[in-house]
Amino acid sequence: MKKAAIILICMLMLPVGVWAQSSMTDNQIMEYIISENAKGASRSQIVTHLMERGVTVDRIRKIRAAYEKQKKGDVVGARNISGLSQEQQTRLRKNNGKSRDDYDSDNQSEAFSRLKREKNPEDDNVTLRRRQMSEGLDFVLPDSLAMFDELMGNNEKPKGRQVFGRNIFNNKNLTFESDMNIATPSDYRLGPGDAVFVDVWGASQKSFQATVSPDGYIDLEGFGPVNVAGLTVAQANARLRGTLGSRYQSSKVRLSVGQTKTITVNVMGEVKNPGTFTLSAFATVFNALYMAGGTNEIGTLRNIKIYRSGRLISTCDIYDYILNGRMTGNVRLASGDVIVVGPYEAFVNITGKVRRPMFYEMKHNESVGTLIKYAGGFRGDAYTANVRLVRKAGGMYSVYSIDEFERNKFQLADEDSVSVDSVLDSYSNMVEVKGAVFRPGMYQMDGSITTVRQLLEASGGAREDAFIDHAILRRLKEDRTHEVVSVDVKGVMNHDVADISLRNGDVLYLPSKRDMQEKQVLTIMGEVVYPGEYEFSDNMTLEDFILQAGGLTDAASLVKIDVSRRIRDNKALSSENVIAKTYSFSLRDGFVISGENNFKLEPFDEVYVRRSPGYVEQQHVTVSGEIAFGGKYTLSRKASRLSDLVKNAGGLTAYAYAKGARLERQLTPEEKIKLQTMLKIITVNSEDSTSVSKVQLGDTRTVGINLDKALENPGSQWDVVLQDGDKLIIPQFNNTVSINGEVMYPNTVAYTNGAGLNHYINQAGGYGQRAKSRRVFAVNMNGTVTRVRSKEDISPGCEIIVPAKSRRKATSLAEIMGFSTLGVSLASVVAAILKR
Repeated sequence: MKKAAIILICMLMLPVGVWAQSSMTDNQIMEYIISENAKGASRSQIVTHLMERGVTVDRIRKIRAAYEKQKKGDVVGARNISGLSQEQQTRLRKNNGKSRDDYDSDNQSEAFSRLKREKNPEDDNVTLRRRQMSEGLDFVLPDSLAMFDELMGNNEKPKGRQVFGRNIFNNKNLTFESDMNIATPSDYRLGPGDAVFVDVWGASQKSFQATVSPDGYIDLEGFGPVNVAGLTVAQANARLRGTLGSRYQSSKVRLSVGQTKTITVNVMGEVKNPGTFTLSAFATVFNALYMAGGTNEIGTLRNIKIYRSGRLISTCDIYDYILNGRMTGNVRLASGDVIVVGPYEAFVNITGKVRRPMFYEMKHNESVGTLIKYAGGFRGDAYTANVRLVRKAGGMYSVYSIDEFERNKFQLADEDSVSVDSVLDSYSNMVEVKGAVFRPGMYQMDGSITTVRQLLEASGGAREDAFIDHAILRRLKEDRTHEVVSVDVKGVMNHDVADISLRNGDVLYLPSKRDMQEKQVLTIMGEVVYPGEYEFSDNMTLEDFILQAGGLTDAASLVKIDVSRRIRDNKALSSENVIAKTYSFSLRDGFVISGENNFKLEPFDEVYVRRSPGYVEQQHVTVSGEIAFGGKYTLSRKASRLSDLVKNAGGLTAYAYAKGARLERQLTPEEKIKLQTMLKIITVNSEDSTSVSKVQLGDTRTVGINLDKALENPGSQWDVVLQDGDKLIIPQFNNTVSINGEVMYPNTVAYTNGAGLNHYINQAGGYGQRAKSRRVFAVNMNGTVTRVRSKEDISPGCEIIVPAKSRRKATSLAEIMGFSTLGVSLASVVAAILKR
């Protein structure tokens, strides 16, 4: 919100000239406004976007005027969709009092004026246009002046303590406006501004329409003025019958009230916007309070007084309306009435286990019980026997424990704090059974369950795996320490030993034989479909276990399957030299054909299905570039070499540069780990700027080869043995040389036969200031690296690298001063020695 406000203020400061002329039609403007409002955009955002699109205030006013003409039926040919005749519409009443937005607009206009005075004059015109456009959108958008609410910070959440009921008059959906088209109340008194209709029917038909003048008269054509001021509708009808009766003796006469007058009332005291308000004639106290913005931080909601002609006529209690729906005291107002909102008597806070914990305004004679009722009553987990009240009075805090008998008598004071605790996290009639029973859990102990036997029967009895010779009953003693009672479950259930009576909070635990021993598993590894750990089962054979693991893979050896068995001797007094037993087996058609007969697996056995040495998966290499038939090839034997690959691929093309061919090799996981270790060592110990940069940790690395020599001497040391994943790249001849590193201008130049190193360095502008001129090396096209000592070390297509010297740490001023001080001290010592 703050960011949006800052952007908006910055937009306000733009000069008028930035707004371009809009090309949007009236329909497009209306569709845009309605669409953006439906998306949740604020009025300020819509105004900003419209002005950015060049929409002017006059354009908005024109659209609004057309809308209002159509609404009123002024447009020729417009259809009346209301269903009412023109005469019926004129007799309907409208709320002719001011709205709250009108007063908010007035208040914000003053604030807006202050805001204008603080801005520079160039901003005034743009800001005024924004405000006018915002007001012009009232007919289609809600929340008038929302843009200026944002600028003035009026959209912030309420601060301070939240008092129940205080925000009722800040809800725009609850304005308490009266229905203007109800039957005129019998006690409604006519006054200046009331529109009246006098209808005559029967023998004669006549209608009169008039408005009560400031003097209290209505002027009837042919009869003159009739005084109706201060009369009720019934009294006015009686007077008109007397006046018109002589002419219309055989007809009936009736007066009805059309549009009513407005009244002015004063709202004073502790409200947000005290003042005089113009309201409709049917307005009530609640409507007037809404217009005044509701009560302020210290205003009362419980004792609002209404005065008429200096006399107290009613007292309003807003809580009675909110909690009980009664509008006692919400009288219909008359012009000149005064509503006085005084300060509150007491604010009391209630917390804890009630349905609506917050602050409440209390009267001096209301009790704690009333406060709990206002808070919605106790929650289901509340401790209702006692509530705690803290009172701040007499210079110190006081605490009161109020039981249910005192609750309705203990009166509250301002700033009291009431808290309702929750029930204790304990049980009054519970026993629990855990472990190897069919229905473990908590049970009621003071009903049909009073002994261990009854508890076991209620829980479904012991499971088959239960260790029933010895169970444990954990019991809470009177001093809240625990004790353990051993239970012979088998004896209790067979009536061989005495049953044990239970106490509240007892926990009976039946151990399981399965839980009392380590989980028994079997492990299978190697060439099976699903290697891993499996639960042990009695009488499982090696064949059964292999089938359970999904069977053998294609690479499994049938002549060597090993089983490792742990040594278990619980009665041994010393350790043995043998730490495991190993059994070997052979298989045929899934059955054991050699090994120990009738071999059964035992818990914790480990089975290893070995990989057959005669199983080798296809290995592939790739050749590309200047080769007759490039692509992927399968290695036919383990010692396949470069020359074999080139021969199988049809040989080199006429454009191939064999001396520049290079070989890329996939790194194995072990090689990656080795490179990472080497990189750490280089990073810590090396000062060479090129050391770290030349260590690559990708998935491949370059193998330096000499393909020309390998093809000339097949099977020689130059003829490298290939590995799975190798990629041989044979380029065309490249007659350039690149110079990089610590040179003035890294460059690529043509290769000159017989040229030395200085020739190429000069082509790059010479050495840089930090160049290591005696450590220059060249990276050749075939992946080999050579130190450049002579012109023979430079070949076509190579890259000459000039490394840089490491940067020396500059000596700080403090270190220089330290050295100077040390020098002076040493000189003094030497001088003193020489004097001796």
